[in-house]
Amino acid sequence: PETSVESVSDARRVEIQDVLDRWASAIVANDPTKIAEFTQPDWILITPESGPIPLEGFLSAVASGRLTHSEMTFEVLHLRTFGDAALVAVAHGTNSGTWDGAPFSADELVTEVFTLAEGTWRCSVSALTPRLLST
Repeated sequence: PETSVESVSDARRVEIQDVLDRWASAIVANDPTKIAEFTQPDWILITPESGPIPLEGFLSAVASGRLTHSEMTFEVLHLRTFGDAALVAVAHGTNSGTWDGAPFSADELVTEVFTLAEGTWRCSVSALTPRLLST
């Protein structure tokens, strides 16, 4: 059955938050091999700037040094679980780094789909939405 962050077990919430924290660390390490350990082979990143980006495109940008990250955080705000699937319906994410040598920083709402296979959570899709702050 569908659950929300309020009814997902504390253990499952901690488990998913831990996966996101470890994945963020792999991204900040700028290590394509470590990053790929958290994704399905057909993972896709959807960004407002570039639309869908396949895993190999993301890993290639990291491996070449075109994309680097110096900081990344996630805070799960809304989580649903469906058996061996977890939908991080909303997480607050921040990150910074460089793209082609130009610095960037982002404050985003992130949606991610994870599946559990052989005891390991792997992400299938990540969608980023800029977080608009009211003034």
